[in-house]
Amino acid sequence: MMRRLPGAIIPAGISCPLPKHLSIMDQARGLERVGRTVLGFLDETGRLTLLLYRTIRWIARGTIEPQQTLRQMARLGVESLPIIIITGTFAGMVLAFQTARQLIQFGAPSFVGGIVALSLAREAAPVFTAVTAAGRIGAGIAAEIGTMAVTEQIDALRVQATDPVRYLVVPRVLAGIFMLPLLTVFAHLAGLVGGLAVAAVAGVEPAMYASSVQRFLRPYDYLSGLVKAASFGVIIALIGSYRGLATQGGAEGVGRAATASVVTAIVLILVWNYFLDLLLF
Repeated sequence: MMRRLPGAIIPAGISCPLPKHLSIMDQARGLERVGRTVLGFLDETGRLTLLLYRTIRWIARGTIEPQQTLRQMARLGVESLPIIIITGTFAGMVLAFQTARQLIQFGAPSFVGGIVALSLAREAAPVFTAVTAAGRIGAGIAAEIGTMAVTEQIDALRVQATDPVRYLVVPRVLAGIFMLPLLTVFAHLAGLVGGLAVAAVAGVEPAMYASSVQRFLRPYDYLSGLVKAASFGVIIALIGSYRGLATQGGAEGVGRAATASVVTAIVLILVWNYFLDLLLF
């Protein structure tokens, strides 16, 4: 029976299978990684749910910070308005460009305005507005609260008997609930105007475009989009606040928190949007 000496070279064509216990160990490590991932996901879900519960409890009590809430509404709403209008305008232009050419070929230009308006009201305006706000506001919330966390300002709030959830999270969640629907209204109007311009260039009469909007767009469709926007506002503010409160590791941790806030918020917005479609439409 031949024994393999240390450092010996195995000739080509001769197989040397690994011991079976190594493959079993690899499987065990894989299962361990999966288990850790699942447990981490469940842990973060529980912490986020608890933060949402505490936020709702403070709002139900009517214990809010008026100045902080107005400040956050200005940051989320007024300061975000220009980029939201730009996003909404080009969203409507793209929708009109894609639909006008096809419908004119099929002899149905009177449907262009209605399709653009319906698409904006149900999907494009609330989703694009939320994604844009998540990139602009969500990262800012996480960075601001994260900086407070790593510089021990949140600990100072606790020492002063001030709940960080009431002082930091509640104003941002309220701002998201009120301002995201308002921003969605502006995005929808800008999209209709942009769609009108592109449709007119493609050969659709403005009067026909406006008549189509009135014929197809129902109040329920519009209100459903605003309900979506309000829920997206809660997601953006809550995720940004959660990532900020959990920040560790100095400046590098603040950067990681801001990035994670944007990514998580956008993913949750898209997932929640699907389930809202199932419920509302």
